[in-house]
Amino acid sequence: MPLFPTERSVRTTPEGLLWEPCERWVRGVKGEVTVVDSRHPVLVWEPEGIPVPRYAFPREEVRTDLLRPAEKPPTGTHTGSTIFYDLEVDGARMANAAWTFPAADLAGHIAFEWFLRRDDGLDHWYEEEEEIFVHPRDPHKRVDAVRSSRHVQVEIDGTVVADTRRPVLVFETGLPTRYYVPVEDVRLDLFEPTEHRTSCPYKGTARYWTFAGRADVPRNIVWSYPEPLPAVGAIEGYLAFFNEAVDLVVDGERLERPVTLFSKSLTK
Repeated sequence: MPLFPTERSVRTTPEGLLWEPCERWVRGVKGEVTVVDSRHPVLVWEPEGIPVPRYAFPREEVRTDLLRPAEKPPTGTHTGSTIFYDLEVDGARMANAAWTFPAADLAGHIAFEWFLRRDDGLDHWYEEEEEIFVHPRDPHKRVDAVRSSRHVQVEIDGTVVADTRRPVLVFETGLPTRYYVPVEDVRLDLFEPTEHRTSCPYKGTARYWTFAGRADVPRNIVWSYPEPLPAVGAIEGYLAFFNEAVDLVVDGERLERPVTLFSKSLTK
């Protein structure tokens, strides 16, 4: 085997699925019951929808005795003609909690629905001894939080709401650079906290603020990670703005507003 491989280990199926073996020990737990205990998972990317990986597991590493044929299987939610299962644990039944992919490469594997299922999916997922959230982390994606001395200004409708020379820049594969600003350098008196929360498998759980002025901007335009994951600890307590909806001036250069997968979700 070459010391520096030049090809990724990702395979492609005729159905358009991408998949890759993973060497992490992955477990999924519901209540006190371990439903998945796998040392041979695979990561699967579907060709449509949000481009995040999901895990699929060999059947022998899944508590298939807890799976029941789905009473009301959905249509069009995953690639190909899938078979869905309900999960029954301690008398509670979770509809369409698991499914199989039609690809021959993935025959004998079962995937579990946990992306965006906070209430009716499994309670906890672990890679080795570390709990993971939202969806598996993509091994081909980097998220780096880098301290900087760039001069960053944020404007909303011509008003400077943040001005700093000590930002932390977050470089995340596939997304525009996010500029995190110390709270002392933000006009926080112009914003109101909201109850909105989101979770990220790379950064943690974020809280949000909405602009209190009259400008026509989306709600929840500002966010912060009060307890970020260790890999991005530099952003703790810093605030970031959606580049898609504010004006950013970096070292005197006004940046173009990007269009991203978040653009449509920014509602006014």
